[in-house]
Formats: sequence, C-alpha cells, structure tokens
Amino acid sequence: MEIRAQPGNCEAKHLNPFTKLRRHLTPAQINFYFSIVCFFSPPVLGSLVSITFNAGGVWSVLLLAVKRRRFNIDGPMLALTAAIYAYCAAMILASIVNGTLAADLRFFLPLITFLLFPISYSTWSITEKDALARIAILASTAACFGALAIAVFQYHWLGVRAEGGAGNPIVFATVTCLAIMTCLAGALSGIEKRWKLLVLAAIAGAMAIVYSGSRMIWVAVPIAGIVVLLINRRRFTGASMARFVAIGVVVALVIAVIGSRVVLDRTDFLVSDWDALNANGDHSTALGLRVAMWEIGFAAVREMPIFGHGITASRALMKQGLHDRFGLSAGFSHFHNGFLTAMVEAGLLGALALASIFIFAAWNAARTLRIRADPVERFGATMVLVAVITYLIGGMAGILVGHDILDAVLMVFLISGTYLASGRTVAPTGKDAPAMAPDTSPQP
Repeated sequence: MEIRAQPGNCEAKHLNPFTKLRRHLTPAQINFYFSIVCFFSPPVLGSLVSITFNAGGVWSVLLLAVKRRRFNIDGPMLALTAAIYAYCAAMILASIVNGTLAADLRFFLPLITFLLFPISYSTWSITEKDALARIAILASTAACFGALAIAVFQYHWLGVRAEGGAGNPIVFATVTCLAIMTCLAGALSGIEKRWKLLVLAAIAGAMAIVYSGSRMIWVAVPIAGIVVLLINRRRFTGASMARFVAIGVVVALVIAVIGSRVVLDRTDFLVSDWDALNANGDHSTALGLRVAMWEIGFAAVREMPIFGHGITASRALMKQGLHDRFGLSAGFSHFHNGFLTAMVEAGLLGALALASIFIFAAWNAARTLRIRADPVERFGATMVLVAVITYLIGGMAGILVGHDILDAVLMVFLISGTYLASGRTVAPTGKDAPAMAPDTSPQP
C-alpha cells in the first residue's frame, strides 16, 4: 500500500515559529489569554490589569478601523455607554467652564479607560459566553489564593497592611472582594462543578481582605455575599439553605479568630481616632482627615454646585483648606468619597452622570435576573451587581473612580457582566472571520 504524506502536516512542519504562533493566536485564543490576565492580575499583579485593558482597547480600535471586528450594539451596552460618556463629558465641561482645560489635560488620561468601554465590549463579545464565564471563575479562584499568599507575606514578614500587587490596601481589598464574589457566584450557579475549590478560594480571599485592614470592604464582603446567596436561593431547599448559612457563619467566625489581631488593631485605631476628633478636634488621624476633607468638599460644592471647580482647582482647594482651616500640610487626589469628589470636580452634572453608570448597570442586571433563567446570564448579572455594591460601599469613605486599577476592573466587570447577562455574541470579520465549514448536508 502506498502511503502519501499529508500536505497539511508537511506544511506545518516547515512553518517558522512566528507563523505557528500567529496561527495559534486566533481571536478566540487572544481573548482567552486577555480575559485570564484581566481577572487574575488585579489582586496579585496590580496595575498589569490597567495596562492590559487599555492596550487591548487601543488594539480593538485598530481592529474596528480595519474591519476585522464589528461594532456590537445592543440596548444595555448603549445605555451604559451613554452614562459613561456623559460622565467624561461632565469632567471636560467643568474644566472648560472654569478655564482650566490646559491645566487639567493630564488628568483626563484616566478617562481613556472609560471611553474604551464600547470598543472593548465589541471585541470581548466574540468570546463564547460559557467560556468567558469559566475563565472569570477560574482566574478569580487563582487570584484569591495568590492574594492570600501575598497578604500573609506582607503582614507577617514585612509588618505592613496587606496591599497585594496594587500597592494600596483599599484597592487591593476592593478587587479581592470582586474575585471572592466571582468564585461564590460560580460555585452557587453550578457553572463550575468544582464548587469546593471555589469556596476554599473565597475563604482565602476573605482572609486576604482581613489582612488588608480595609474596614469599608469588611462591610462590603458580607453584604455582597448575601446578595449572591439570595440570587441563587432557588438552587437550595430550606434545609440546604440553612446549612449553607450555618457553614458561612462558622467560616466567618474562624476568619475573625485568625485575623483577630488585625481586626482589633483596626478597631482600636477607629475608636482612638474618634476620641481624638471629638475630644480634641484632632484632624490629623485617618478619620479626622476624612472629616476635614468632607467639610472642605461640601463647602466647595456650595460655591460651584452645577459645573464644579475642575480637577486641578479641586485639589488646590483641598490642600489650601487643610492648611488654612485645620493646620495640616497634606494633599490628596480625591475627597475620600466618590460622589463628593465628582461634585467638587464636575458639579451636580458630574455626580449625576457618575451615579447613572451604577444605576443603569444595576437596573439591567436586576432585569436579567427577573426574566432569565440561564445560569450563565444570571452569573453575568451577579457580576455586575456585586461590582456595583462593592464600589459604592468602598467609595463612601475612599475612592470610587480615578484610580487606574479600580477604573480598569470596573470596566472589566461591567463589560463582561453585561455581555454575559444580556449581550449577543458576534463573529470576527475580515481576515479573522472563521472559515466556512464544508457543506456536508445530504444532497437531493
């Protein structure tokens, strides 16, 4: 018998490594690796997520320009895009009204992350929904274990509050909280069968948050966890629900005992700060500084309620106010309340536009949960809701938007969650279009 070599195999053997790599890196594979980085890196590798997201967004602009991607337009995406762009427009308008456009230009760079929202949404939506959901769950699982390893090292060996790869305890706790909720949602939804691994990862992430000492995220974790449980309550009988709650309480107590030193230290700091503020009017503590910034911020809002002061002027007002009114030589990029910062910088217009982002996102997620039963769609809606809850709670006494990691992660969760919940999958076009399969249907 004569054996003939397969042309495809011979050709593959003679391909150079770069050609092989290019053939391997199909649009679907690129999105696969891109998604892993976006969900794994925030707690562990910090700003890599913002670099990856923004680079991917810029690359997506080029792909759309050469018609290798198609613009994916659907109702929820358009509503979120309108809210996001309204916020960006309000920030720019405030600078124009105050005549500080030139001075504020460098502060507009973070807005690029927001402006890339519809572009990245269109590129991400070539990924199959089931695949994207599992990537988010498993990458978040790895992120939780990585977060705990870094947190233990930083707290016990370096003697500092755990800040992970983010370099900031509050940011680290915020993104780790999202990873925890993604694991829980994946375990309860039934998308990933290895639910015990996911629960263990969530516990590891919770321990990392305890080591961060971020008190507002300590509040966000149980609230977001209860929401995830309520969303998936139909999967439980009364007995299993009670057992799950009991296990949750036991786990919480174990975490509290292990992290008791951190909890007691942070509680003591809060009590002492409160006593110093009330007894001596001391605004040099963490709590005192926040109160001082809120007083300065609300006074600034009363001066310019509609359009705000612009970014540069807002920071100057804060620094001058802390010096003149409280005798403090300190300055910050935000007023430690997300909506107050938006009001000072861009007035009521900016605050309303910022609020509309979270309102539209939560409304669409709630609508999906009300009318759809598909586990992947409900998982996407859950991602959006836990992101809204975590950001709003954390932003009440910290930063809501305006930090590169937080901005990128917010976009990642809004894009992927909205797409999974109610978006449509599209195919690449041009050279990246999938090859047509041969027609194997029976001929008449």
